[in-house]
Amino acid sequence: MSRFFALLSSVAIVAFAAPAWADTAPAVDEEATTPGEIIVTGEKSTRTLQQTPTSIAVVTPERIEKEALITIQDVYNRTANLSETYGAAGFTIRGVSNTGVGAGGQADAASVYVDGAPIPHWALYGGPTDMWDVQQVEVLRGPQSTIQGLNALAGGIVITSKDPSLVNWTGDARVLWTEHDDRTFSGAVGGPIIEDELGVRLSAERRADRGLIRNVTRGGYDDELKALNLRGKIKWTPAAIPGLEAVASYNRVRRDGGYLYEYSRTDVPDYYDHRISTGDQPSRGKIDSDIAVFNLSYPLADKLKLSSVTSWNRSKVHSVIDTDGTPADLQTIDNRYLYKTLTQELRLNYDSDTLSGLLGAWYYRRTGSIHQNSRINIETPTATIAGLLQANGATPAQAQFISNAYAAQLPVIPVAYNGDQPEKVETMALFGDARLKVTDRLTLIGGFRFDHERNRYAAETVATFNGTLPDPNFMGAPYAGIISLINQGVLGLVSDASSPLASNSRTFNAFLPKAGISMDWTPDLTTAFTVQRAYRSGGSSQNPARAELVPYDPEYSWNYEGSLRSKWLDGRLVLNANIFYMTWKDQQVTAYFGQNAYDYNTVNAAGSHLYGFEVEANAKVARGVDVYASVGHVRTKFDDFDLPQGATSTVDLKGTQFPYAPRWTLSGGVNAEFGGGFAANLNANYRTSVFTGVGQDQAQYKVSGRTVVNGRIGYETERWSLFLFARNLFNEKYKQYEYAAIHQAILGDPQTFGVGAGVHW
Repeated sequence: MSRFFALLSSVAIVAFAAPAWADTAPAVDEEATTPGEIIVTGEKSTRTLQQTPTSIAVVTPERIEKEALITIQDVYNRTANLSETYGAAGFTIRGVSNTGVGAGGQADAASVYVDGAPIPHWALYGGPTDMWDVQQVEVLRGPQSTIQGLNALAGGIVITSKDPSLVNWTGDARVLWTEHDDRTFSGAVGGPIIEDELGVRLSAERRADRGLIRNVTRGGYDDELKALNLRGKIKWTPAAIPGLEAVASYNRVRRDGGYLYEYSRTDVPDYYDHRISTGDQPSRGKIDSDIAVFNLSYPLADKLKLSSVTSWNRSKVHSVIDTDGTPADLQTIDNRYLYKTLTQELRLNYDSDTLSGLLGAWYYRRTGSIHQNSRINIETPTATIAGLLQANGATPAQAQFISNAYAAQLPVIPVAYNGDQPEKVETMALFGDARLKVTDRLTLIGGFRFDHERNRYAAETVATFNGTLPDPNFMGAPYAGIISLINQGVLGLVSDASSPLASNSRTFNAFLPKAGISMDWTPDLTTAFTVQRAYRSGGSSQNPARAELVPYDPEYSWNYEGSLRSKWLDGRLVLNANIFYMTWKDQQVTAYFGQNAYDYNTVNAAGSHLYGFEVEANAKVARGVDVYASVGHVRTKFDDFDLPQGATSTVDLKGTQFPYAPRWTLSGGVNAEFGGGFAANLNANYRTSVFTGVGQDQAQYKVSGRTVVNGRIGYETERWSLFLFARNLFNEKYKQYEYAAIHQAILGDPQTFGVGAGVHW
């Protein structure tokens, strides 16, 4: 962390020293370079960042290029109050995981959108979320349920790819090559087919990464990666229909690589710099993703525009991992996901001097299923066996002696587990958002969403014993009958995990209001306060032991937020901040009920709150020199945890923090152009320690904070560039997750140096 603060100190010195030479600097092109002129579209209205009270972090094409950002995970790690979780499994916004925080429920709490299409969370680690040919990334922090609706209680991430040009043919190409044999080849070309009317843009990226984690049992590297991302876009603005704009895009991703997280052994010397694994089964994640989006807009009248956004995507994911991580053939998880999602939005946008806003209708349908084919080991339940023996006449001492002897013969119960979980989710909504300018300075903010959801969930599981039972005579003939009884009990325990096909339909209605007020104190200083309600939908949860689908209800939250938008030093310094407080009730958690290890389902049992802030600053300090920094802080706490009667769960969430919720996230950087074509970037990001588990014992599942410094230096002309880049420049050694009992951990990326070249025409 000391390195990070040293970097920020130097950035701050430069920033606040800016006035000393500001008068001698040439005029700055505000339209092209000032962060305040960035246009954000994540709230489905065209506003500048400075006009938007929502906390939005924007990643521009310039930053993507200067920091050599490749994946969405790079954005996670360099944005205030945004953090990567378990490997590449997902992210947290303000401490809230994109899949929820209570380990229960089916719906997401935050989503990633690509050109308007929502990406399923199980495809995020290899879907169409890379940064090549991306026009802008917007991280919307805080509830977005009024505008985005489904799966937006924590916020959202909006990725927009570059549109075709209708004026000139242009092209871009880039090659990245690292010392660890990670090779990325990227290209894009586009231009007018009919000038000023019809344009096309095609882009492609091929990545081949040898990997870092060498498998000493099977050979090769567990995290080897091959990926191909293809995108085509057509834009049409027909002269015969003035004002009409149509954009159609198709994105195809094929990814064959490591699982969404990769374990390394920690019981070997120098395990950070010599990463190995010992699993006998493949650790792979294959993703086929296809996305089609059609955007249509037309002005109906002066200041009134009609828009339509249609998206369709298909995600096919095959995930395999050796969960025991040993050379023995003990456990493996083999899951297949196949989902199709269709969305349709119609929206009217109105924009006048006194009133601006939108009114829209939305339809969402997701269909698909999860097929699980796993081999797992369950610790032999000696207490259950002892209870069975006592029920048949044994004394407590005899029961304990026999159960311990049996467990020595069969320490774990091997189970082959097959499951199918088809589902269908349909959502229809009406939503609106408006701003009414009461005076030259005072603006009222209001919005609403009425959400109607119907979901149908089904489940079927088949569990079979997958090993060899102890010989009934291993304790001698007098005990043979007793051991046979125990064997039958073990088979019955496994059989209890099987459930016949069952299905359940649920319907939910949610009204989500939003209200606020904004004050323009000066043309360069605005404050706002908003209140809004958000929700995460309910559903049905399978209880395998009882062969039942148990319903659970939605979660609801209220978010109270203040914002500051400001420019200083004639616009050379932009300083924005948000402060928030959120209450959350009826949170979905997993509860156990005591029949056996499979007697569990989702219930509404927790309540919590969180609060914090984000501060972001950008400064033009001299000709060719700019600096940027951000600070995020969040405190999370479960306030209530009340399980239903009959629950036997031993995990208590009350008083604990959310998993993967760092209290502090800091980032910053400096860009410098030295003249003669030379340019450099130095950036760093810091995250405090996080708990990787939940419950009163979560201190046992804690990984320390880390500071990662990155850099890039190169020579650039109008047509080409050549550069060197470094990731984790000081070789910070850190863990994202540790499973100490089996000597495995998810390790952070090591120090990596690379070279790149790009051309533009």
